[in-house]
Formats: sequence, structure tokens, C-alpha cells
Amino acid sequence: MISRSQRINALSELGLFLNDPQNQSIIDDWAYRANLKNNWFDPHLVKLSLSAIASKFLEKDILDTWVAQYPVVTEPIKIGVVMAGNIPAVGFHDILCVLVSGHQLLAKPSSDDQVLINLLLDKLIEIEPALKNQIEIVERLNAADAYIATGSDNTARYFHYYFSKKPHIIRKSRSSVAVLTGQESKAELLQLGQDILLYYGLGCRNVSKLYVPVGYDFTVFYDAIETMAPSYLNHHKYFNNYEYNKSIVLINRVHHYDNGFLIAVENEALVSPISMVHYETYNSLEEVATKLETQKEKLQCIVTDSDLKLKSTVRIGNSQFPEINDYADDVDTMHFLNNLI
Repeated sequence: MISRSQRINALSELGLFLNDPQNQSIIDDWAYRANLKNNWFDPHLVKLSLSAIASKFLEKDILDTWVAQYPVVTEPIKIGVVMAGNIPAVGFHDILCVLVSGHQLLAKPSSDDQVLINLLLDKLIEIEPALKNQIEIVERLNAADAYIATGSDNTARYFHYYFSKKPHIIRKSRSSVAVLTGQESKAELLQLGQDILLYYGLGCRNVSKLYVPVGYDFTVFYDAIETMAPSYLNHHKYFNNYEYNKSIVLINRVHHYDNGFLIAVENEALVSPISMVHYETYNSLEEVATKLETQKEKLQCIVTDSDLKLKSTVRIGNSQFPEINDYADDVDTMHFLNNLI
């Protein structure tokens, strides 16, 4: 087994590769191939995700500081990782955790994101050939000693059944919300638009519900995100969802706001369909805090620039750019991996 420092060096070299302008044609090809497999993965979104991975996860100083918090694993075992595929390379953080901890990775990428995950792992092995003995892409995970699995509420039930006898982290569906005060600037509201719509709203860190003060003026929000229109009007899969959801609210005479590519509907549900954002009004931030505290098991993050005193809050514009220690579902993956023996 190669040393922790060798693994960190290899991962940081991958980050340098991803961000090197001289490799742009290679990254363009990766993005093209990922988009061919999954039409939701626009090439510019693939490149955005890879750039974020490189800058947030793979800089050597970041890796060194992060890993120093955890003991060295002396008895590595096989970790089966079942990955989601809703946004480009969404499973990479689990890969990173397993590899840097020193365990052996048995990776099962989602069919929706198989191209990108395979390319990243191939490049990592090219950088550090010794990692070939630590990485295996598999169809079945019977040989694993522990599991990390991400999926829907439905698949989570199957994961619990099949993986119950071994240590595991099983993640269910979660969503994210934003709490507005009505004092947000136009620039902040544009960033909120990205929190809602980046990756077409398919990620668990995408804001699917807004909490707004009573009497909130949605025209201010819509004016701020007007420049985003072309990206969504010109994507046929997204726009088909928009037209379908618009027809539903019109037929059912549901009160809503609409700017031609994003529909806002008052609804208590945390999860909204693609092209739609739910909202709920409030009288005080304390009222919102109490409500969100009762729903914390269903929330990935809370986007706000207010002084809301809750865990998992992030500033507006940052929901899709988690730091290396922003663990999914607030479960410390590295702590789990370092305490298996």
C-alpha cells in the first residue's frame, strides 16, 4: 500500500491536471463524452463541476489540512461505494474519502455518470500507477467489507436490506431550502437563481423551496435572474419540464408566479419538480428556524444570508460549491472510514 502522502500527491496532481489550461482540449472531450451519455450534463456544467472539484477538494494545502484531522488507517479493507448520478461527478467526494483514507475502493458508478467517474479514476491511476491496486470498478459489491450508498428513498430501503449486516452509510433523498429576508441585493438574488437552477435543479444541494417574508415581491427576484433565461429556454429537456408543469398549474388554476422559465408556487412540500420552486411565507425568522429544525433529517443545506441560528447554513451563491469537509447528510465519511477496524 502506498503512503498517505503519496495518495495526497496523486490527488493534488489530478487537481492540477483538471485546472491546467493546456489540458483544455482533453477536458472538452471528457465533457462531450459525458454529455453524449447524459443530456442533462451540458459540457459547460461538466467543466464547472470538475473545476470545483479541483479547487475545493484537490489543492494540496486543503488535502493536507483536512486529512491531518484523521488517524492513518493501518488495516485497509474493501469499501463498496454506490454512487448517485444526478449531477456531474457527484460521487467523487466518496471516492476521495476512500482513497485518501487508504482503503480499497470498489466503485459502482451510476449509469448516468459512468463516463466521467471512469475517466477521473483512469487519470488518477495514470498519475499514480500504484493506485491501480486500490481501485476497482465493479458491477456487484458482494466482496465489500463496508458500504457507502447514495440513492432515493426507495433505493435506500433496498440498501438497508442488502447491506444491513456490515458497516454502512446509506443516504436517502434530501433537498435544500433558502430563507430570504426581502433585503437581498440584485446580485445576491442572481446568485440565489444559481442555487436553484444550476445543474437544472437536479442536485440535493439545489434550492427547491424558498421561505419568504409575508408580502414578498417576487418581481424583484425574477428581474434579478432574467439574464439566466437563455440557458433554460434553450435546453429541451428542462424546457419540456417547464411547459408540462406550467400546463398543470394553469389547468388546476393554481396561483403561481412565472417568468417564462421558472415557476414559483406556494406549497408546504420541500421537494419541487424541475423548473419549479416552492415557497412558503413567514412572520419571523424564529418561526422558520423552528420549522426547519423539525425537518433537518430531510435537508441537505439551508441557504441564507440572515442570522438564522441553524446548522448546515451556507451563504447565498454557495450551495453548489461545498467545502471538502461539508459531508453529505452531515455524516463524517472520513470518521466512518477511520473507525471500521
